[in-house]
Amino acid sequence: MLFSASCGYHVAGRAAQLPAAWQTIAVPAFTNDTTRYRIEQRFTQAVIREFITRTKYRIIQDQGSADAVLHGTILSIETTPVLFDATSGEVTTMLVTVHAKVELIDSSTKKPVYQNDDMTFREQYQISADVQSFFEESGPALERMSRDFASKLVANVLEKF
Repeated sequence: MLFSASCGYHVAGRAAQLPAAWQTIAVPAFTNDTTRYRIEQRFTQAVIREFITRTKYRIIQDQGSADAVLHGTILSIETTPVLFDATSGEVTTMLVTVHAKVELIDSSTKKPVYQNDDMTFREQYQISADVQSFFEESGPALERMSRDFASKLVANVLEKF
């Protein structure tokens, strides 16, 4: 009984204990190492939005007065066709893979509380084949993808995965 109590496992979904004294987190704009224009802005905004909606922390711009700072870099983004229409041969589903580097630094100790040098995010997205209702999908697709990425990132930080 004593061994099972100290095995290190915990219940899935249980929040990790970030320092209780923290009240603010600074999230400066992510760095963009890709050729995709302004992708870092979408990802930064989505991460800020996710922290605001899912946590008690105030998100601020001033890194000097924050309890912690979340740095992020979008390392790469690739799109790969996954499904094709059998009759037309057109791509109907794409797999998007984003590689990012993220680090949450405790401002007082200057040590990382969370660090992932290759956070990989993969998701499939449908492409509209209807020419009549077609509109430029890259904007809405990037918006959905940035929200999904932010949700995964914030969950990882809170769970320390």
